[in-house]
Amino acid sequence: MQYLIEQLEAGHSETLTAFLRAMAIFREYSFGNSMAIARQKPDARNVAGMWTWNQLGRRVKRGEKGIAILAPVIGKRSKHAQDASTEDTDADKHALLRFRRVYVWAEDQTHGQPLPDLEQITGEAGTYLDRMRKYVHAQGIELEYTESIAPALGAAFGNSIRILPGQSEAEELTTLIHETAHLAMKHTERRTETTKTVRETEAEAVAFVVAQGIGINAAQSASYIQLYHGNAALLMEILELVQQTAAKILSALKADEQVSQEAPETTEKPAHEYKRARRSHNQTATRVAA
Repeated sequence: MQYLIEQLEAGHSETLTAFLRAMAIFREYSFGNSMAIARQKPDARNVAGMWTWNQLGRRVKRGEKGIAILAPVIGKRSKHAQDASTEDTDADKHALLRFRRVYVWAEDQTHGQPLPDLEQITGEAGTYLDRMRKYVHAQGIELEYTESIAPALGAAFGNSIRILPGQSEAEELTTLIHETAHLAMKHTERRTETTKTVRETEAEAVAFVVAQGIGINAAQSASYIQLYHGNAALLMEILELVQQTAAKILSALKADEQVSQEAPETTEKPAHEYKRARRSHNQTATRVAA
């Protein structure tokens, strides 16, 4: 966060833009890990641990520096570690024991067997626009198309969203995501504790992350510096809220994609190597996430 603040205060808003792109690419990663990957290797798109790359017939190139992330260690707590008031039946349950530093490498840091083609996002908004409308209705939000909000492209209040008709599919999609973000981030309730700039930039950031995640180009704001006023804790809180909101919408828009977990070698294997896959001619195309 301190690094990000230094970059923003120096006028380098593209640093945060890179972090927002990482949220879209690595939406199954924790907030901290996606930020760590973005800082160490902003151009990374597919990453995995060495064990996973080896299973895919690829090897890390000599001299390549790993990308450090934190991975949970899952195991059984000993009965001695249980509180005296805890029932013995809980002693054998798996639990998060700690976190440890592990390393992943990007695809371009490896060589070997070519990977099956990953599912590509076409950038066509039509399908995703239909899905977004269904998502909005599923949330119990009333969607209305009306000229009365012009020149605004969209408006959100209460439990309803209004959209200006006549927009292109891509423009309508990003507008709908933006307005949905306003409601999801409870901007009406937070009106007294935030400024309009903060609320609009938060919603715009969510729209940018979701659009990036489905291959739609979206404009991004240069007003990031106004979000936090030099407060690292506030900036982290805002970005985590952006990530959570965007991830929820992305999951709904891409709900038909298969997600499977990489089987661990041992019970102590860090649970950071997961894969999102699809079958193609009996091969698995993998983008690894954690």
